[in-house]
Amino acid sequence: MKTSITLPSPAKLNLFLHIVGRRPDGYHELQTLFQFLDYGDDLTFTLTPDQPGVRLTESLPGVTEEDNLIIRAANALIDQARHPLPGVAISIDKRLPMGGGLGGGSSNAATTLVGLNYLWELNLSADALADIGLSLGADVPVFVRGHAAFGEGVGEQLTPANPPEDWFVVLKPDCSINTGKIFSEEGLTRDTPRIKIAPAFEGDASRYRNDCEDVVRKLYPEVKESLDWLTQFGPARLTGTGACIFGRFPTESAARIIWESKPSGITGFVARGVNISPLHEKLTELN
Repeated sequence: MKTSITLPSPAKLNLFLHIVGRRPDGYHELQTLFQFLDYGDDLTFTLTPDQPGVRLTESLPGVTEEDNLIIRAANALIDQARHPLPGVAISIDKRLPMGGGLGGGSSNAATTLVGLNYLWELNLSADALADIGLSLGADVPVFVRGHAAFGEGVGEQLTPANPPEDWFVVLKPDCSINTGKIFSEEGLTRDTPRIKIAPAFEGDASRYRNDCEDVVRKLYPEVKESLDWLTQFGPARLTGTGACIFGRFPTESAARIIWESKPSGITGFVARGVNISPLHEKLTELN
């Protein structure tokens, strides 16, 4: 039995995000195409048999323990266990910007579910872990399942997909976006016609859009400026509700040339799109 593992917690992109309706409960019906990036956080899980419970070795700025998805995910697994479990200390090497639309919190939760299921030898199925994940957030199941996917519903109805594994320049404008504010805006498009699953598999991102983008452009000039700059070199798009934006390039060298010319004051990174999550690649190596 292993006592410590370090696992990746990758970013995701919404290659497109269409809002196709609104449910009676207020949630929005979406169609989106998720793809992972070979870039993200790392989480280390260390069993502490002499110290029961779950603890983070360091807190995340602005996140209370009650709201921390890592803690909530670990405690949700404890609730599923049929026998006492050893304690665990969790540390995080945080690279992904918080609130950037890259799914960092959801990815952290999924890595916690998958990692502790392995370390605690709970043997819960992917379906069971995805169900637990959905109770934590709509994006958690795609990270749990670990395959690029066409998402529907609130994003939890997943069909595996294989978009091209291109390179991306990802930029983080210097602003923080409130997802609730974007989805409550009167000017938000909520009636985009539904598309069939098959076209989404083709991965032609230029045919699609992010329905949140016009509203975010209007409310956050920093995002508009970054989008306008990156669009000089090809289609650029918001991921999720932002604030991160991305441009697609066929090679790493092409992406890095653009990255090196970015305006000062903007952070971000270059990464490759991958259809199998780095988390699941790592677990395959461990097994």
